[in-house]
Amino acid sequence: MMFLEHKYTIDNLIRRCKAGERKAQELLYHQFASKMLGVCFRYAVDRMEAEDMLQIGFIKVFEKIGDYRGDGSFEGWVRRIMVHSSIEFYRKHHKMMHVADLEGEAQEQLVNPNVTASLAAKDLMLLIQQLPPGYRIVFNLFAIEGYTHKEIAALTGITEGASKSQLSRARSVLKNQVMKMERKKYGYAG
Repeated sequence: MMFLEHKYTIDNLIRRCKAGERKAQELLYHQFASKMLGVCFRYAVDRMEAEDMLQIGFIKVFEKIGDYRGDGSFEGWVRRIMVHSSIEFYRKHHKMMHVADLEGEAQEQLVNPNVTASLAAKDLMLLIQQLPPGYRIVFNLFAIEGYTHKEIAALTGITEGASKSQLSRARSVLKNQVMKMERKKYGYAG
């Protein structure tokens, strides 16, 4: 399998997938599955749900591969499909948490940069995964995927104000969790 993966370029695999070749689809799947599972997991309740999101996402990738024109990276195109299908899956299987719009709420700084510098990326990802679902989805879309509040609102079915509010609340929860971790790490009472 490894030999075959190196034998073909991504462009070659894309062309072969557009022609409907199953083997090329399998190779393309294996090329991106691990990374895209990580993307799906940010929107899933657990690993099993993330795997379901991944499978549905790849079905859409192969259904829409004919639409890929080569503008931008293929990985970015796949990632966008994974994010959209994960949100769609989540909305279908879970109730999105709606919150009141807090337009006037002050934007607070997440945490002191010196504190987050010592925090490992995996610890931060674990904290993000523990956020309530609505907060986690908005935080991931905004902070990690780079969506605007307007795009998040359209994608999730909440208002722009609710998106801003959920992001603010997610930041607040993360700030408190990071501070709690730091207090434990350095033995401060709290």
